[in-house]
Amino acid sequence: MNPLANPKNKSVPWWRVGMVWLVLSGPLSVMVASFFTVRLALLHPDPVLKEPARSSEASSPALTPAVKARNHAATPPTATP
Repeated sequence: MNPLANPKNKSVPWWRVGMVWLVLSGPLSVMVASFFTVRLALLHPDPVLKEPARSSEASSPALTPAVKARNHAATPPTATP
């Protein structure tokens, strides 16, 4: 006789209930994925650049408005009399 088939049986252990495993599977899969991500980050770190990369993209005419806006946002406001 299956103890889960009888609805009057209230002494079913928690690990025999399917809903428990459905609820726990989400957080457990996230934990496994985070450990995998930490392992990847520790085994393959990004190299540290000693000087900024000089690319021709920064001097591209298509990016001139973006560079001008970035530089404008980085400068402190001037006081007007």
